[in-house]
Amino acid sequence: MNHEPISALAKAIEKKQPAVLATVVEVEGASPVKVGAQILLLADGTTFGTVGGGRLESAILEDAREALSQGTSLLKHYSLKEKGSDAIGVLCGGELRAFIQPYKPLPKLVIVGGGHIGRPLNVMSEAAGFEVTIVDVEPGRADISALEATTLDQDTYVVLISTDHITDKSALRTALKKPIPYVGMIGSRAKCQIILEHLRSDGYGDDALSRVYAPIGLDLGGPSPQEIAVAILAEVIAVRRGSTGGLRSRQENITPE
Repeated sequence: MNHEPISALAKAIEKKQPAVLATVVEVEGASPVKVGAQILLLADGTTFGTVGGGRLESAILEDAREALSQGTSLLKHYSLKEKGSDAIGVLCGGELRAFIQPYKPLPKLVIVGGGHIGRPLNVMSEAAGFEVTIVDVEPGRADISALEATTLDQDTYVVLISTDHITDKSALRTALKKPIPYVGMIGSRAKCQIILEHLRSDGYGDDALSRVYAPIGLDLGGPSPQEIAVAILAEVIAVRRGSTGGLRSRQENITPE
C-alpha cells in the first residue's frame, strides 16, 4: 500500500490546508486498481498517490474537486466500460466505488475585544465548530497588531465587540484588506453609521462595506451577554451558510420525508 497520500494528508492537516482523499473501497471485475488505492488532492491541484491514472483517475479527481468545493463526502460509482450508466469510456469492463472525503480547516472566528460578551461567544463558537482567536485590546489604544498577525481568509469571521470606536475603525481597516466575508461591529446605529461614513470617505467602496454587519447580530431581542452572543453567532453562521436566518417563512420541507 502506498502511504504517500496519508503522509501528505497529515502534513496538510497540520498546516491547515484544504485537501481531499479518494479511496477505492470496492472493485468488481477487471480494474487497473485494487481496493485501498488512494489519491490525495490539495487545493492547489497537487496530487499524491494514484488510482490507476488515465480516465479513471481524471474522473475521480473531478469528483474530488467537487467534494472539496462543497465540503461534503461522496461515495461514487465508476463503470470501466465504454457505454452505460457511470461509464468513463474505457475497456477494462469492471466496476468500482471510491469514497471521497474532504478535509477542510475549521472556520475561524476572531473576537476583537473579549469582555463579558466575548466569554460566552468564545464558548458557544467553539461548540459550533469554529476555531476561536481572541484579540484583547485596551480602550483608547488601537493596538491591533495581534489582528494583523492573524491569518484572515475566506472562511474567517471577525467580530468587533471592543466598544471603543478608535479600535473599531483600526480593526475594520485591517479586516477589510483581507478577503473575509464578514466583519461584525457592536454599537448603536448612530455609532456604526458614523464609523461607516468615515470608512467611505477614506475610499472604501460598496463591495468592502457590504461585508460589514453593523450593528452586529440577528435581532433576537435578548439583552443579556449570553443572548447577545447567541445573536452574533447566529448571524455569523447564517452568513457562512448563505441563509437569511429564519425557517418560518420557508415553503420547502426542512426535514426529510
